[in-house]
Amino acid sequence: MWLGLSPLLDKITYQEVLVLGARVAVSESARDLGVVIDRELSLTAHVSAVCQSGYYLLCQLRPIVRSLSVHATKTLVQAFISCRLDYCNSLLYGISNGLLRRLQSVQNAAARDHITPVLQQLHWLPVRQWIVFEVAGLVHQSLAGVTPAYLADDLPAVTCRPSPAAVGFQ
Repeated sequence: MWLGLSPLLDKITYQEVLVLGARVAVSESARDLGVVIDRELSLTAHVSAVCQSGYYLLCQLRPIVRSLSVHATKTLVQAFISCRLDYCNSLLYGISNGLLRRLQSVQNAAARDHITPVLQQLHWLPVRQWIVFEVAGLVHQSLAGVTPAYLADDLPAVTCRPSPAAVGFQ
């Protein structure tokens, strides 16, 4: 897979690469740990995969939701929809509004499918706020020293409690 900006990628004409004597086809995207990475690192392919999976699962759940208890519906929605929206969502920090709207539409579709009370009980945040919440949680845990060193080492040295002079008190 070639990575870069679209105008530069359009100039590359290689469709396959010779690696140790074998021809390997160039791909438009790759999946790593469940995240689909596209050639421009825009996460468009990942968002498309999440949305496609979410809508497919909603179609599968729709016929049985009316015959389930609230608790069972809540569990299914959490297991099948929320987990897909949540998985690696800190990677989505800073993506375009259009991609965020597509992810939000999956959550909105779940809310429209006769499970609005369940969503209220789940206390789902809108997708944008959930991504910010997740990133803030990672930073807090890193500063508190409860994350692996490879995360904490990338943060600048900051104290959790600023001195009174730092916040303007004398």
